[in-house]
Amino acid sequence: MVKERIEEKLADKFDPEHLEVVNESGNHNVPDGSETHFKVVIVSASFAGERLIARHRRVNEALATELAGPVHALAIHTYTADDWRKRFGDAPMSPPCLGGDGSLG
Repeated sequence: MVKERIEEKLADKFDPEHLEVVNESGNHNVPDGSETHFKVVIVSASFAGERLIARHRRVNEALATELAGPVHALAIHTYTADDWRKRFGDAPMSPPCLGGDGSLG
């Protein structure tokens, strides 16, 4: 699935402290079950010292294959941990989900 590929690529490339990949295709005029419109929220130390446009370019480069194919639109929200705290306070950041079947053993 496209969402999982996006999560894996961003997790590998940016080692994020927080990663959300949201399929927003249902908000658009596309067939049910589509994976064409996504929102990415990523918090990573690797963005330190970079301007917003450079951060977005790096995300776009990491997802070049998906953007050339199934993904029609990508909303990108990039932060360092300090950016996140300034904007949202001390709200906890969940670590990126790497999948799993839900079992605890």
